[in-house]
Order: sequence, then C-alpha cells, then structure tokens
Amino acid sequence: MQIKSYPFTLKNEELLLLPEKAIWFPVHKILLISDVHLGKGAHFRKSGIPIPTKLSQEDLANLSDLITHYKPKKIIFLGDLFHSDINDDWNWFSLWRQLHLEIELILIKGNHDIISLELYHSLNIQVVDEMSLGPFLLLHNLPKKKRLEYILAGHIHPGIKLRGKGRQSLTVACFYFTPDYAILPAFGKFTGKACIEAKEGDLVFAIAGKEVLKL
Repeated sequence: MQIKSYPFTLKNEELLLLPEKAIWFPVHKILLISDVHLGKGAHFRKSGIPIPTKLSQEDLANLSDLITHYKPKKIIFLGDLFHSDINDDWNWFSLWRQLHLEIELILIKGNHDIISLELYHSLNIQVVDEMSLGPFLLLHNLPKKKRLEYILAGHIHPGIKLRGKGRQSLTVACFYFTPDYAILPAFGKFTGKACIEAKEGDLVFAIAGKEVLKL
C-alpha cells in the first residue's frame, strides 16, 4: 500500500499531515511530533508489568525513517518526549541522538518531561516551555487563557471512532483542527487515544494505516 500524506494549508502555511503521526513543514524543513513517550514500557516493567522491550526502539526507528525521507533541519517535539525518569531506554535514545547530530532538536516541555535539563542539554537538545513558528504558537497542552496565536499542541492523544455499516467500530488516531487550535496525534506506539467530539467548523483527519483521510 502506498503511503498517502495529506497536504493542508493552515493560516497560509503549507503543512503535510503524515500517516506516521507527524506534521511536515516543507518551507521550514521542520518535523513536528508530539507525545513520543519513550521509556514508557521500561517504566511499567519496573513495576513488574510485562511490556515488550522493543517499543521505544521501534519509535526511534520510525523517527529515523522520517529523517531519511524528509531530511529535516529541525525536529520540534510537542512535549512528553520521554515518559518518566531515566531508565534503560534513555541509552537507546542517546545512541539515536548521536546518529543525528546534524539536526536541531527542540523539546516543548510536557507534563511527563521530568528528566533534568542537564541531561537533555548533554544531548544538544533545547528545552523550552513554548515557542513560535510562523503564525503558530507551539505548546504541549492547551492554555487555560485564550492566546492570540493559533495553537498547535499535543497531550490529549486524540482519536476518532469510525463506524462500519453494521455495529462494528474502530477508534483510530487523528489530527484535530478547530478554529483556534489543533491537536496532534501521539507519535509513540505505547499510547492510548482519547475520543474527540468534533463540533461544527472543526476538521478531523483520521490516520487509517498508511493513509491520512479527511472525515
């Protein structure tokens, strides 16, 4: 099956919504990714819960595939890059970073990003609370007070329920755009989905395997 991304213009900026659960800004050569949650499996294994060990490695491999294909100058993570405190998966992430030192990495700090700034800085990763990108304000979570800029955020792990002709249904990850903000899907494999209730004027793009579909 051919991979089908969705070209989308927002606030006069060209975006490409990727089925790999990321947004590509071709003019800026920037990849925007949210909620990778590296180390989440190892975090649960510490508590005796048997979670497969390859989840973080698969997420990093998917990141490398995106880098190979798009050749970004910069990757911006919209929070929750690493799920919790240091564990064995940090070593895999450190090795991955050494393979891609030519790319600028910026982390918009999320609620799960509790690893020290010194460790991120040791990997040449900038950590900020928010940042601007053209007409957009990049945050991890939606602000409590309304902002003037159009917001791109993560945190929620949005999903949409697709229903068949019978009673069957399937919840898939999605990109969710409202008139004031957009929520990116969670990039990490070991993440849940929160079903959204789209309102009139909202746009939803479902990720159906290797294709992005406008609903």
